[in-house]
Amino acid sequence: MPQKVQAVVARAKDAPVSIETIIIPDPGPGEAVVDILTCGVCHTDLHYVQGGIGDNYPYLLGHEATGTVSAVGAGVTDVAVGDKVILNWRAVCGECRACKKGQAQYCFNTHNAAQKMTLEDGTELEPALGIGAFAEKTLVAADQCTKVEGVSEAQNAAAGLLGCGIMAGIGAAINTGEAKRGESVAVIGCGGVGTAAIAGAALAGATTIIAVDLDDRKLDKALELGATHAVNSKERDAVEAIQELTGGFGADLVIDAVGRPETYKQAFYARDLAGRVVLVGVPTPEMTLELPLLDVFGRGGSLKSSWYGDCLPSRDFQMLIDQYNLGRLDLDAFVTETIGLDKVNEAFETMKSGDVLRSVVVL
Repeated sequence: MPQKVQAVVARAKDAPVSIETIIIPDPGPGEAVVDILTCGVCHTDLHYVQGGIGDNYPYLLGHEATGTVSAVGAGVTDVAVGDKVILNWRAVCGECRACKKGQAQYCFNTHNAAQKMTLEDGTELEPALGIGAFAEKTLVAADQCTKVEGVSEAQNAAAGLLGCGIMAGIGAAINTGEAKRGESVAVIGCGGVGTAAIAGAALAGATTIIAVDLDDRKLDKALELGATHAVNSKERDAVEAIQELTGGFGADLVIDAVGRPETYKQAFYARDLAGRVVLVGVPTPEMTLELPLLDVFGRGGSLKSSWYGDCLPSRDFQMLIDQYNLGRLDLDAFVTETIGLDKVNEAFETMKSGDVLRSVVVL
């Protein structure tokens, strides 16, 4: 039978979010109902509130989550009731041209649950990134559930962050940027995603890892998580500093985790000849970029954007959990605070202040 649960809903642009009673239908074919354990407060959720994603209100917020599968629909075989899962928003279709080329990390037709969750009056909810996990339960496509093993109750909050921001950063370094042993990596912007990119570069074996930010608090955290050098770009020119720290040449890989034209130009000019630039920070629609085309040609290398860290959840989530349990990846360091469902508005304000890497809702 459909179930009533409590959830965080954004009813209108820029309005405070509210806790509402929502209806979770029984799972249909290819769907699963998940009891949510934890869910990180991601900047994308704030973008939904601010109208940066669209205007299809009301939105059911939350997407960086761990949970336990409580029911599955017909035809579901990859997960079963009782499985602990990390939710993902890349449920690959297996049929699009990217999937058929063996590049499922670029799947162009990822899918979500066919049924809609609703408010009590029947108003359909639009779940954030097809997940909607600021809720006691949520309905998703079963392929959005990635089963993981070796995650204790105390680790749930940290593990769930692989569902979005931390995976985006680590993947930008390892998957998209292909950071290698002995290379130099610079990361511009040390919020949650940028700091995760630094941790990813360290995991890959980079030996010079340069963190760039305007905030010394973020730079200190970056140094804790693997950066070998920190550059406050309010005090020093970022490009000159990165070149100086790499023998005058520039970094092999530069990751822009901010997503603004000025930071992208810094990344472009701070890389070595034939180096790589990865854009993982998300620009806004009105932003434009102007670069001399001769410089694009003359510097060689590659310019890439990173979608969800170019991850495959089925390949990457368990591998990173294993690295976490081996002590090679400090996911706990990304959890600044744990909160209840009723504190999401406050978490958004804390996020704006730059005082946290992640607030995590614990249910």
